[in-house]
Amino acid sequence: MSADYRRWFLVNASPDIRAQIESCPALHPREARETPLEAVLLTDAELDHTLGLLLLREGGSIELHATPAVRETLYDGTSLLRTLSAYCAVDWRPVVDDVDVPLADGISYRAFDVPTTKRTRWGTESEQGRVVGYRLTDERSGRAAVYLPAVQELTPAVREQLDDCACLLVDGTCWYDDELVRLGAGGKTAHEMGHLPVGGPGGSLEQLAPLPIERKIYVHINNTNPILLEDAPERRIVEEHGMEVAMDGLEVRI
Repeated sequence: MSADYRRWFLVNASPDIRAQIESCPALHPREARETPLEAVLLTDAELDHTLGLLLLREGGSIELHATPAVRETLYDGTSLLRTLSAYCAVDWRPVVDDVDVPLADGISYRAFDVPTTKRTRWGTESEQGRVVGYRLTDERSGRAAVYLPAVQELTPAVREQLDDCACLLVDGTCWYDDELVRLGAGGKTAHEMGHLPVGGPGGSLEQLAPLPIERKIYVHINNTNPILLEDAPERRIVEEHGMEVAMDGLEVRI
């Protein structure tokens, strides 16, 4: 994200980060071993959101915004930060709930806790701050986007963070709760993995479609989710309810 197309900020760093940078000319290095990325904001410590950090090591330093719980997991659990710190300086900026943090002229964020009962693989003792969402605000217009790629339940506190936002980028991991189980692709339900399914009674589509948000876009979509297929009935249902499915290269302006 950027307020001026010069200073860029990344929310999560997927293993595909190299391809993502190569596909976006504004992010191409100005000089060798340089990147216009100024900071990375993490929503959690999941590998699909953090492995890309290792590919950013040649920049010399990384400004990393993460909760203490996420930092603990990445440092003492997966050891990813230990490894990264051996290659470059890591400037950790603690993420605190409900505090407005300026990133650059014209853009700021406010993090909020996203409760989860997903079992952690790495034994962190903290329950608070394992998963957060971000409310990203254009300070000039006052318009905001909410980035919520992992949400197990749309609690009243989480829904409150969606008030008056212009755009919602929300968890679209699975259509069915038992999607991976029925396909033989895994042994856990979406809920057990920390995700609210899109379809069905009580699914995110049913809950979010009525909200008066200009753009509501599903992101973080697993390759088993039929909404990725343009001719799938589930894709048609999403679009009929006024929501979108993110695709590579999507640009959103608020």
